Amino acid sequence: MTPLLEIRNLNTVFYTEEGAVQAVNGVNLSIDRGQVLGVVGESGCGKSITSLSVLGLVPPPGRIARGEIIFDGVDLTKLSERDLQKIRGKKIAYIPQDPMMSLNPVYTVGSQIVETIVLHQKVDKREARKRAIEVLDQVKIPQSYKRIDDYPHQFSGGMRQRVMIAMALSCKPQLLIADEPTTALDVTVQAQILDLLRAIQREEGTAIMMITHDLGVVAEMCDHVAVMYAGSIVESAPVSLLFKDPKHPYTRGLIDCIPKSKNSKAHKTDKTDKPDKLKPIEGQPPNLINLPDACRFADRCPLVIDDCLTSFPPLEEKAPEHFARCIRV
Repeated sequence: MTPLLEIRNLNTVFYTEEGAVQAVNGVNLSIDRGQVLGVVGESGCGKSITSLSVLGLVPPPGRIARGEIIFDGVDLTKLSERDLQKIRGKKIAYIPQDPMMSLNPVYTVGSQIVETIVLHQKVDKREARKRAIEVLDQVKIPQSYKRIDDYPHQFSGGMRQRVMIAMALSCKPQLLIADEPTTALDVTVQAQILDLLRAIQREEGTAIMMITHDLGVVAEMCDHVAVMYAGSIVESAPVSLLFKDPKHPYTRGLIDCIPKSKNSKAHKTDKTDKPDKLKPIEGQPPNLINLPDACRFADRCPLVIDDCLTSFPPLEEKAPEHFARCIRV
């Protein structure tokens, strides 16, 4: 089956006075129709820039230096801005990390959703308003027929995120890109938003690219996961395989950073009956302007050997469907 989205050797570079920042370096990804792909890694690893590259929204001074982004058989990197605008919002929708920064505070939420529908669906405002109420109902906004005329500041953080999801769903996209959609929300609301996204994916068959630093979200939401470090993918596998047998030391470090309660399956009960201590990943990621011609995790890796310092390892299949960028596997 042909993937809905296939990213091939993507390189996105920010050209600064200090030098060229290799934000995304040789990334290869694919998402099948209806699949949920998690892209995970610590801040600055390149996951959000990868998603913005797909949308053609890389902020200056950044640009795609090389690579292909094939969506539904079309290379998005070859399209004009006008043609990209026809795809953004209609076929590929985006849920930002901070809805308050994305919603216009001087317009009602309904008018902003209606504007999106009119732009892409070629219907009149009356029909668009009807569709806007339907999607607000779909994301469980109470009394949507009234709240459609409220302003963003009249909604809580969780409700604003629901509004953004409603706006993203209004044109029934094939791919939904969710960039840290639960970061600013409390734990209870996070769970509600994830449940909502999961329900939408099942009901509509929408493919989702979930950008997150939270492996708990990955475990709960995703079918497949790609782990990014310093602009490159260091491990890729189905979620069940990755958690059962992480191959790359960086992935193991991320998993060790997950808090384990004494009631969790991962907790090892001892005589004190206290949760395991967290194991932080020591050190810092490399400078993206001067990337080493070696394993980029070598300075922080507990398994490093001399060979790790002499060449940049390829992403290789270490087990069926399980790829890792590490010579020690």
